[in-house]
Amino acid sequence: MWHYKQLEDLSPLELFYILKLRVDTFVVEQKCDYPEIDDVDLTATHVYMKGLDEIKAYARIIEKNDAIYIGRIITNPKFRGQGLGKQLLETCIAYIEEHYPNKKIALHAQAHLEGFYGQFGFVRQSDIAFEDFIPHIEMERV
Repeated sequence: MWHYKQLEDLSPLELFYILKLRVDTFVVEQKCDYPEIDDVDLTATHVYMKGLDEIKAYARIIEKNDAIYIGRIITNPKFRGQGLGKQLLETCIAYIEEHYPNKKIALHAQAHLEGFYGQFGFVRQSDIAFEDFIPHIEMERV
C-alpha cells in the first residue's frame, strides 16, 4: 500500500525509516558527501511503501516553478528486482496527474537511468551535468 504524506503527517518512526533509507542509499551506497536532509522536505509530498520496520520504496514530489518534480526515487536494496521502482514511479505519476493536472512532470535523473525513465514517457531535456561526481540529466514527461 502506497502512502502520500506531508512532513508534518509522518510519524517519528516513518520519518526515521525514510531518512535512514535516503542516507544509506545516497550518502553511503552512492558515496555522495552532501546534506541529505534539506528544506525541500518541508513542502514535499513523501510517497512510500512500508515494510516491517523499514521503507520498501520512496520518492518525494516537489512543486518547483512550472513543473512537478519526482525526486529521491529509491527502492530499498532488500526489495530491488521486484518491480517496486516501476510501481513507485507509476504511483507518483498518477498522483501528480490527479493533483496537478495542468503541470509538467519532470525528473533530475542519474544519466544511467535514462532508459528506465524513458519507459514512462520521460525524455532527456539537457546535456549531462555532474552532481557529486555522478552524471545527471534533466528529463520531462511528454
